[in-house]
Amino acid sequence: MGYIFAMNERIVFYQLRQKFVNQRQDVPENARQVVYYTLAIGHHVGVLDCFSSQFEVEGEDFRNWVNGLPAGKGRTKLEGVFKWGEIEINREHVEFLKPLVEEPAGQQPPWCRTLAECLEGIAQEPALYLMVRKFA
Repeated sequence: MGYIFAMNERIVFYQLRQKFVNQRQDVPENARQVVYYTLAIGHHVGVLDCFSSQFEVEGEDFRNWVNGLPAGKGRTKLEGVFKWGEIEINREHVEFLKPLVEEPAGQQPPWCRTLAECLEGIAQEPALYLMVRKFA
């Protein structure tokens, strides 16, 4: 599928580095129980996610690499950054993305090694995830 290419487009990969919950004094008393309940059932009300940039790829280079991938879940997931401008990569995506970046050395762009390391980190620690954003 072809997506419109913007000059100077770049793709930036961010990884979750820290989470913290608003302090007790930041949450009004009448809302505190709602925050505790949502945290207990897995929602992120009152939780701030802090990300750090892991690497950046020229948009055209990333697009060419993605276009060269075999059809399937992995390619479809990565194409989402061109369609929506942002994608999340979490533990459920690792299984079908890792094989795409673990080709023998010399057959992949250098940044694929960093992406493979990020995916391995997610596999080891399920709370980690990546946010991938397109900037024009």
